[in-house]
Amino acid sequence: MEKKSIKVSIITATYNSESTIESCVKSVLEQSYSNIEYIIIDGDSQDDSVQVIARVFKEYEYSDSCIVSERDKGIYDALNKGIKIATGDIVGFLHSDDFFSDNCVIAKIVDEFKKDDDLDGVFGDLEYVNKYNVEKTIRKWKGRDFDSRLLNFGWMPAHPTLFLRKEVYLNYGFFDLSFKISADYEFILRIFNKSMLRTRYLPIVMTKMRVGGASNGSLNNVFKKSYEDYMALKLNGISFPWLTVFLKNVSKIPQFFIN
Repeated sequence: MEKKSIKVSIITATYNSESTIESCVKSVLEQSYSNIEYIIIDGDSQDDSVQVIARVFKEYEYSDSCIVSERDKGIYDALNKGIKIATGDIVGFLHSDDFFSDNCVIAKIVDEFKKDDDLDGVFGDLEYVNKYNVEKTIRKWKGRDFDSRLLNFGWMPAHPTLFLRKEVYLNYGFFDLSFKISADYEFILRIFNKSMLRTRYLPIVMTKMRVGGASNGSLNNVFKKSYEDYMALKLNGISFPWLTVFLKNVSKIPQFFIN
């Protein structure tokens, strides 16, 4: 008997993103894999974000979608809302400034889950691109096979490329809203440190991210993120958290030297 098709829920949190949301949405709707539920959580945008989204959905005649527009407590609150209403077997994120590298990304991710019923997650590579010229790559986050010891050296899978079975969220919890910038890092520490999750590194560029996001938009935000990273490490029992924060920041330097 043929296996039931794997359903993928993709969640986008957006707020006043009319300049980038169209390319983000189109990169989802143009995926070759068909069984995709697309959930967009808008934080009551004051620009035309919601209208742009509705226009693109209508243009593509896309029906398996959900748009929620209401005030929230920030991006992680929005992502938590999306996870809770997601009906897919697999959950992934695409932020409003980001887009998939090509239209076969989701198909390749699903293929990995099809190979192994016990697989909990798949992650890959991430490229940071110029905000105004997305053909220009500024930084490349290259993944590797996961080893929990790497967490002590500040390494983590690139969160925007991480696709997990929904059961992982049900078992380990959602994003901790006490973290304003580093809730994704705290979540990764929580699920990967001392856990038995089975993940696979897929060596392809999955997502392209325009530079200038919440965690890297200013020097002040870099300091705020470093402090939140420290608190996340401490919360999850990582030894010598300040050293790990230092190594985490230093490890980013080679990402700017693109091959």
